[in-house]
Amino acid sequence: MAQVEATTERIIAADAEAVFDALADYKEVRGKVLTGHFSEYEVREGGDGEGTLVHWKLQATSKRVRDCLLDVTEPTDGQLIEKDRNSSMVTTWTVTPAGEGKARAVVSTVWDGAGGIGGFFERTFAPKGLGRIYDELLQNLATEVEK
Repeated sequence: MAQVEATTERIIAADAEAVFDALADYKEVRGKVLTGHFSEYEVREGGDGEGTLVHWKLQATSKRVRDCLLDVTEPTDGQLIEKDRNSSMVTTWTVTPAGEGKARAVVSTVWDGAGGIGGFFERTFAPKGLGRIYDELLQNLATEVEK
């Protein structure tokens, strides 16, 4: 099994602290900025960054749906890590200043990929597909915080 990684970033016209706070707000903001690829969104514990337990289903393709139950931690300022209890998937969100009134938001997801020919296709196509999903999510986040 090889590790698969998908990374996407966007410059958002808002202060890094405001972008991070919106991203860490699982009660109000996160559900609003998710794309149509996510369903059954539910905050089960917490709701504001560290200590949050959140559930959703992610439909990456017409045939592939991942049932995610994520523990959220904040290991450093400006960083959220979502670890899926149901798989090896770990998503890291990092928000840093990017000049006056701007922030760079980076999302990176890694997981243990399948072996064999299925793994080849997963390593080839999954990062691009997930990248498109997260690019749309970051656009939604930008729209939310740039109001």
